Amino acid sequence: MPREKGHKVIASNKKARHDYTILDTYEAGLVLTGTEVKSLRAGRASLTDAFGDIRNGELFLHGAHIPEYVAGTWNNHTPRRARKLLLHRGELDKLIGKVHESGLTLVPLSLYFKDGWAKVEIGLAKGKKSYDKRQDIAKRDADREIARAMGRRSKGMSD
Repeated sequence: MPREKGHKVIASNKKARHDYTILDTYEAGLVLTGTEVKSLRAGRASLTDAFGDIRNGELFLHGAHIPEYVAGTWNNHTPRRARKLLLHRGELDKLIGKVHESGLTLVPLSLYFKDGWAKVEIGLAKGKKSYDKRQDIAKRDADREIARAMGRRSKGMSD
């Protein structure tokens, strides 16, 4: 049976880019049970309130909600269990150093299938202050207004 190709996004954490400044991103594999994979293939997952944690030199994903598989039996998984993330040792060591020394945090940005394998995109993030969020919103609004004005001008309309 040929392995599926492509990139299928299951869940994304839109609030993460609003609440954090993402400094670097990493792609990690997930250690899952069979019913978790089936639930993900059905497109059911949530990364709200999820975070990455380092314990004993290993990286874990906490708070990600993968609901129980509907057709599962008595050996179904628990929806919010801690799931181990798989990274190369060099990447993991670099992450551990950055998280411990500079007070950064690990935030999951998206959960997806890549060529049949479940992956999570982890961002090395720094929390934003409320004034940073206001500046980002004001900049986005200004850029949108500039784009509108340029569109009107190119169509020959005046203000």
